[in-house]
Amino acid sequence: MMAFSDRPVKRIKVEMAHTPAVENPLFCTDSYKVTHHFQYPEGTTTVYSYFESRGGVYPETVFFGLQYIIKRWLLGTVITKEHIAEAKALYKMHFGQDVFNEEGWTYILEKHNGHLPLLIKAVPEGTVVPTRNVLFTVENTDPNVPWLTNWFETIMVQVWYPMTIATHSRAQKAIIARHLSETADNLDSLPFKLHDFGFRGVASVETAAIGGGSHLVNFMGTDTIASLVFARKYYNCDMAGFSIPAAEHSTITTWGREGERDAYANMLSKFPNGLVAVVSDSFDIFNACAKIWGQELKDQVVNRNGTLVIRPDSGDPPEIVEKVLNILGEAFGTITNSKGYKELPKYVRVIQGDGINAEMLDKILNRMRKGNWSAENLVFGSGGALLQKVNRDTQKCAFKCSSCVINGEARNIFKQPITDPGKNSKKGRLTLELHDNQYVTVQEGKGDPKKDLLVPVFENGKLLKDYSFDEIRERAELPIVKQARKK
Repeated sequence: MMAFSDRPVKRIKVEMAHTPAVENPLFCTDSYKVTHHFQYPEGTTTVYSYFESRGGVYPETVFFGLQYIIKRWLLGTVITKEHIAEAKALYKMHFGQDVFNEEGWTYILEKHNGHLPLLIKAVPEGTVVPTRNVLFTVENTDPNVPWLTNWFETIMVQVWYPMTIATHSRAQKAIIARHLSETADNLDSLPFKLHDFGFRGVASVETAAIGGGSHLVNFMGTDTIASLVFARKYYNCDMAGFSIPAAEHSTITTWGREGERDAYANMLSKFPNGLVAVVSDSFDIFNACAKIWGQELKDQVVNRNGTLVIRPDSGDPPEIVEKVLNILGEAFGTITNSKGYKELPKYVRVIQGDGINAEMLDKILNRMRKGNWSAENLVFGSGGALLQKVNRDTQKCAFKCSSCVINGEARNIFKQPITDPGKNSKKGRLTLELHDNQYVTVQEGKGDPKKDLLVPVFENGKLLKDYSFDEIRERAELPIVKQARKK
């Protein structure tokens, strides 16, 4: 077999459309899929595939993000003659031969006006489903294009990212909610307890938009502006998240060490009302809390019409948070809430935005509880750990073919590798049902269509369901929060 490095390269001029290449849906696939129309058995008319989380870090997943992919890539007339010509030229260069299915895509253009003859059924977005259950299915609706189903596997599997971030964020929400329920009067502050600092910590603006939007399924605090645009454009939400004026080190250190007090006073002066956050570890966090905030600017803090949020940003988080709270407690006093834990006056709080992940959240909150501090005193910020430190294997997401029709015969198909039983795939047509209040995936077409929780969301180029952010948030809400609302 000829090595790739030995292949003679023939220079072919590619006339690229004015639209950037990433806008062409014929480029939203893996190279090997370009050849798959040759590979299915003769007489194949239907290919049916499904997506699931096969396990992973979390025992259940928040299904979210498919609507974005549909609206971004699949909706309406997505195939044009320009797309086909562009793809034909690029793939000839890429493979060194003509393997692109020009005839098949031209058929879709002419027969379906460039709409994709696919049916997608999915669990409603925001639904929390245990792993190892089907989350959506895809099949072709035109028997002449069975290869189309898995062509779009590549782009549809990317739902792993928003789904995983929504799941990851919700798991952290559960940790915070548990500590709040044990140490605070109520859960009212929970929606703003984990703030998204992740914009700069991800690989692209699009990643920030998708990941940040997924976090907002669970929380309402963010500094990732791209996520707001994402929620507005793809989920009909005018404003999904909120933020407050806040300082960074540059806006403090430009005043010089000797001007640290003036930098803080300037923040109080420029933002006299509402919440304002001030990073306070540029030089000495303990001196800043005890002397500057706790003495020199104490009257301004106490009499201000709002809440000062002090941000440490270095050191061992559990140790630093506890020490800062103790210093602020001595300076401003505390009250004891109904659960018997200490709270600072409402005009002063702390935000910990350095080193935050699920494990660290629990460590900090456990240490606070041992020191008799309520979780109400603290807000968290998280960046790369929130939006970037995940991958497709975090929840072991996979897209597999489970059924086909060949020469009029329906077949249940599957894979069963002897080297890894964890990668066994499901068989036949699938339904997701509730049995004794538990989610169950019924295989081999043996399910009850009337009980199927998978609903059609896309068919032949049309969006059939357009979920709002509000309804997605409600489905994904923690049971402890729903119970609290009923009281």
